[in-house]
Amino acid sequence: MPNTTLSTLGRGMRGAWRLLDAARRTLLNLLLLVLLGALLWAVLKPSAPRLQDKTALVLDIRGAVVEQRASLSLRAQVLGQAQGEDKEQTQLRDVLAVLDAAAKDDKISHAVLMLDQFSGGGYSSMATLRELAQALERFKASGKPVYAWGSDYDQRQYFLAAHATQVWLHPMGSVMIEGFGRQRSYYKDLFDKVGIKANVIKAGKYKSAAEGYAANGPSAETLESEGMLWNTLWTSYTASVEQARKQPAGSVMLAIDSLPASLVAAQGNPAKWALQRQWVDALKTGDELRELLISQGAKDEEGKTFRQVSFNDYLARIKPRTDGDAVGVVVAEGGISDGTAGPGSIGGLSTAKLIRQARDNDKVKALVLRVNSPGGSAFGSELVRRELELTRKAGKPVVVSMGNLAASGGYWISMAADEVIADETTITGSIGVVGLLPTAEVALDKLGIHTGGATTTWLTTGYDPKRALDPRFAQLVQSVVDGTYRDFTILVATARKSTPEKIHELAQGRVWAGKDSQARGLVDRLGSYGDAIATAAKLGKLAAGARVEYIETAPGRFQRLLRSLGVAQTDLVASTGFANGLQSLMVSTGLLPPVVQTLSHDLGWLADVADRRKPFAASAHCLCDGP
Repeated sequence: MPNTTLSTLGRGMRGAWRLLDAARRTLLNLLLLVLLGALLWAVLKPSAPRLQDKTALVLDIRGAVVEQRASLSLRAQVLGQAQGEDKEQTQLRDVLAVLDAAAKDDKISHAVLMLDQFSGGGYSSMATLRELAQALERFKASGKPVYAWGSDYDQRQYFLAAHATQVWLHPMGSVMIEGFGRQRSYYKDLFDKVGIKANVIKAGKYKSAAEGYAANGPSAETLESEGMLWNTLWTSYTASVEQARKQPAGSVMLAIDSLPASLVAAQGNPAKWALQRQWVDALKTGDELRELLISQGAKDEEGKTFRQVSFNDYLARIKPRTDGDAVGVVVAEGGISDGTAGPGSIGGLSTAKLIRQARDNDKVKALVLRVNSPGGSAFGSELVRRELELTRKAGKPVVVSMGNLAASGGYWISMAADEVIADETTITGSIGVVGLLPTAEVALDKLGIHTGGATTTWLTTGYDPKRALDPRFAQLVQSVVDGTYRDFTILVATARKSTPEKIHELAQGRVWAGKDSQARGLVDRLGSYGDAIATAAKLGKLAAGARVEYIETAPGRFQRLLRSLGVAQTDLVASTGFANGLQSLMVSTGLLPPVVQTLSHDLGWLADVADRRKPFAASAHCLCDGP
């Protein structure tokens, strides 16, 4: 009897294994067939049809507009979706290229801005918004109108819409302009309750990067610095909107101040209120928009809509030049780490390697470093700066173009250039250094956990997160932080042809808007990304309109295959629906309370220090990338 049972069990297991193996092979074969079919389609698909007259360029900008599209792993994308973060990205250079090319295209009669899926990129995205607005103005200057429509406009979306020839809003929509500012979270009381000490060591009274872990509220210096910063950005925002909408100065602020009473007068209808303020030109539903655009251009009989070409389809028609000498561009976007980093991040080693490639490329006659970074590793920053210095010594001009952010480490890497150009709203400066050494000896004591053991020197346990911070180790770290700050100010003084004493007065971790930093000599002049390219071309003795070559890490084989098939990694993730389901489950069951979400975001900066496996790290990071 037992033998019969075992025999039956064995046959069952063998059958299950054969079934599982057959399912595996079937799935792999299906995947192979899908990839082969997609590859065949990519090779045999007909070329894009020629554009017809009176075609509308539809700018359906999705996600955040970035300098360089980040290469996210499958895991990172799934986690991002689980946390409700929009990972879709559009490159600024692509939008500018499309608008400038369409302005000269006889087949394009007008542009349509569809901004519902545009997420900007945080409050500190003003420089990017201004670049996009200037491109819209160039398009309009060619004699072609721009029409904007939205079901709702947030502050960033409306900034672009305001620069359209006509702004239309859904009758149930709204325009939400809130202003600038943020509320940080401060954890000192929480840390005290659970028994954690932050042990913040810094150089610079304005250096507030780790303030939230050691205080219960912002310092007077933080309020002074951020107050001036936000006011400068707000002044730029309102002035640009008022000028674009042909409204008197101060009208935006007046509308916000009178909002409670004036919205009642508009019968609680935000769309009607926006129309009364002349923030929009008309209220139109989607079908009314479609009919109007048919009348403005031409009808697409097959699609029963207006004749149009999408942003992505038009971008695919633009073939970059590959011949002749060029201005090289290295994009330095994201946090700065010591080693290697993929696109959308800065690695001291990997970004320095790209700069070397530009320097060794005989076709590249000048280099533009496009910076959009809140900083990070001081050591990684110096690796990048040194390569720029060597590039200049090799006889190739270097121009730094500052985008939304070039602060702390982002400012450090900008200090080896022939010219530094910032937008008036660039957040820059933050010349300071901070160290953070959290310890949890009190928390462990409350839990009845104690530590002890033999060591050969005091330094072995000078910093152990399970024990109180050794004063000698704190002194050691303070010396390193002070030394790094001293090096930082000397470096800036040399680059800006000033003195360390004068730079110290402007430094101490304080952030400045580009307009204010230019007035204090921290950047050479204000200008756009295009201005930086033109300056580099001139310094490199290139003709106007010279070719631009982006020096970037080559994509891997799988990424190249996906791109050739027209498939993005994000499409593969989105199709599973797994992340959305996981997010819903965590929210509905209370597994992801708001305080944990806030802490995980704010403390993510600390994980970078931990990943380096160092007892501490002197970081040049401003934590000023906006809420």
